[in-house]
Amino acid sequence: MESLIEELTAILEDDGMPKNVRNKIEIAISALEDCSIEESLRANKAIRELDDVSDDPNMPSYIRSQLWVIISQLESL
Repeated sequence: MESLIEELTAILEDDGMPKNVRNKIEIAISALEDCSIEESLRANKAIRELDDVSDDPNMPSYIRSQLWVIISQLESL
C-alpha cells in the first residue's frame, strides 16, 4: 500500500496535471492513508476515485496508463 501511495504522490508532482485530476488523486491518497478503516475498503474507495478520473479527456495518456497500473494493483489487494 505504501508503494502505491508513493507512486500516486509522484504522479501529483507532474506539472501537466489538470487541477480536477490532481484533486481526485489527492482524495485517493487520503483514502489509502486512512488507517481507521479496513485495507480493502481503503483500496475500494481509492479505486473509485482513480477510475472516475482515468476517463478524463484532459489527462495526459502516460498518466492514464500509470493510473491503470495502480488501479490493477489495488484490485489485487
